Amino acid sequence: MNKRRDDLVETALKLFYLHGFHATGIDKILAESGVAKMTLYKHFRSKDELILAALQLRDERFRNWLMSEMEKASADPGERLLAMFDALEDWFRGKAFKDLGFSGCAFINAASEFAAHDHPAHRVASEHKRRIVDYLEKTCREAQLPEPEQMAECLALLKEGAIATAHVRNMPEAAVLARDMARTLINAARLSTVEGT
Repeated sequence: MNKRRDDLVETALKLFYLHGFHATGIDKILAESGVAKMTLYKHFRSKDELILAALQLRDERFRNWLMSEMEKASADPGERLLAMFDALEDWFRGKAFKDLGFSGCAFINAASEFAAHDHPAHRVASEHKRRIVDYLEKTCREAQLPEPEQMAECLALLKEGAIATAHVRNMPEAAVLARDMARTLINAARLSTVEGT
């Protein structure tokens, strides 16, 4: 690992998340990181490359955090699915990622600022969301829920809705509402399985 490169990516991630990708200039990142412009261009050919590195770091950190919170919450996979919303509430209330706080989803922000679906930053955002759905589907299968692919997509929709509501309306309790809705969905799916046997 290269410390100067890491400092650049860490600083860029923070500033992009708090102020936006287009609104954050290279000079601000260099000033905050204490890294020289020559060092920046030694590691990144452009601001776009730095944006991708920052998003990839966020992807890794966020998924590791979310999955870890879910795994430690319960050995039961159904309860782990619900624990996702408890983790989200902590994030919304500033109890997770304390260095950044909560300023919405970095990937929704990126997809909004780089709206073209073939833009590399938009693709990284889309891949992040896909990886979350894949993990939810795996957990749904472990919970022996019917139609795990569809259930994973439903839970992901609740997650995304909670994030957007918490951010746009400053409503951290959106995570609690989403958790209640998720529990209803999961219980209904289990009931339909029992009734079908």
